[in-house]
Amino acid sequence: MSADFGRQLARLRDDVVTQGNRVLDTTTRAVESYFDRDVDKARGVVSGDSVIDKVDVEIERASINLLTLGEKDEHNIRAVLTIVKVNNELERIADLAVNIAEVSLDSGQTTEVVPATFRVMANSVIGMLRDTNQSLGRVDATLAERVLSFDDTVDRFKIEISLDAQQKVASGKFGVKFAFRLMTVVKSLERMADHCTNICEQLIYLETGRIVRHLPEGWAKPVMPEV
Repeated sequence: MSADFGRQLARLRDDVVTQGNRVLDTTTRAVESYFDRDVDKARGVVSGDSVIDKVDVEIERASINLLTLGEKDEHNIRAVLTIVKVNNELERIADLAVNIAEVSLDSGQTTEVVPATFRVMANSVIGMLRDTNQSLGRVDATLAERVLSFDDTVDRFKIEISLDAQQKVASGKFGVKFAFRLMTVVKSLERMADHCTNICEQLIYLETGRIVRHLPEGWAKPVMPEV
């Protein structure tokens, strides 16, 4: 690895971690805006997305420039490609945070109470994103594996909340509009968890060469690829 390539790669890694922390902050504020029905905070999330989009493009361009240096080492090339993929996943998480903030802006006055399970789900997803960022910053495949283990839990929360919302709409405890908005947020959170697992899968493969497989019966330990 040339000294110039190494410096630029290290800078790119730092930029992705910084972007991850920026997306974490955006996601946290989006969820808070929904919990607290805070319109101002929701507007801040929507307006702040332009910064994340700008950095997303900058990281992608820097990655392309880095590949033009002619690096031949397979691991180093894969490291750059992983940054590109992670950068894309982070931008999508930010878009989902904007979706949540837009629901907050559209909610208006309502008497329905958000289910307690939803708060647990939201906190779990924020925790997954926080640990995903830490695994990136530390280059910690073990922590990345722990993040993967939470994905099935988030899926179960989604199913539980969906069934509860359907029952409450049928009984008249939830209005249809409230339930629709709630499920929009729940689906956004579920997709965020999926993007976190995608990032962690990339990190595990880059650092260990092991492939992470999600099987119908649940998450499986990473395995070495077949030769």
